[in-house]
Amino acid sequence: MNDNRLDFFKIYFLMSLAMLTWAIAWTNAKIVSDYLTFNNLVFLRFILGFISLLPFIIYKKISLPSLFNLRLIIIPSILFLIYNISFFLGTYYGLAGKGAVLVTTLNPLCTVILMSMINNKIIKKEIVSLFLGLLGGFIIMDVFNYGFAIVFDSGNIYFIICALSWGVMTVLINYAQKTINPYMFICLCYLFTAIFCIPFIDISDLVDAKLDFTFYINFFFVSIGAMSFGTSVYMFYTPVLGPSKASIFIFSVPFIAMAFANIYLNEPFTLNIVIGGLISLYAIFIMNKSDKNGN
Repeated sequence: MNDNRLDFFKIYFLMSLAMLTWAIAWTNAKIVSDYLTFNNLVFLRFILGFISLLPFIIYKKISLPSLFNLRLIIIPSILFLIYNISFFLGTYYGLAGKGAVLVTTLNPLCTVILMSMINNKIIKKEIVSLFLGLLGGFIIMDVFNYGFAIVFDSGNIYFIICALSWGVMTVLINYAQKTINPYMFICLCYLFTAIFCIPFIDISDLVDAKLDFTFYINFFFVSIGAMSFGTSVYMFYTPVLGPSKASIFIFSVPFIAMAFANIYLNEPFTLNIVIGGLISLYAIFIMNKSDKNGN
């Protein structure tokens, strides 16, 4: 019983820490987008992610999957590429904080819809928590004052693409990791995404780039922090928790992301953001309660 409680605490602690790195990454991404092209940023992000995980794979002596099973990594890698290009484009043209809200509230809803389509059983509390999270996101964006058209302002269309691609990917990795070791899956997914990005690299942009400490510290957090740690934790524990429950953790990202965007980017932080953020956090409380009660 004590071991089960320890495992429960470990999973929820690591998932919560992963969400913190994701929240900070929205501000980091907007800052680094001023230094390099979006394709170069994506390539560097994933090649660093692969390199950072490779020593762990070697140390654990994890075997490569069969050539037949490698097909399960291709589509998630393509979705990773689409997500990350849209991620950097969205943070460059739009508001990082509100983009985080849009993605992190639509993503779990997309995941649950997809799981329902493949006959996954969704309990009532999951549905309530999902819609509470979505409601919190709408309040943060002030949709009820400015209308739903605001969702598509300032490059937010890229954030919608992020939400859709990540929702599909969440479901796919849930099934892929039943066949492929989760650590190997994550490592190869990063490698494949970097390879897919190679044709779009701008070499002259990399050579002529004037990078400083601000770039390096922010790129460290957006790559090693948010991706090597945050995304790896999320991808690893998604099969453990199930895609619907794993997606609920993302509801903690909006409030934290808006706070960092306000501090470092001077983006507005208003009462509707506080109220919406608290509603989204309450959605996580409902889901955690249902996990403990087993219903």
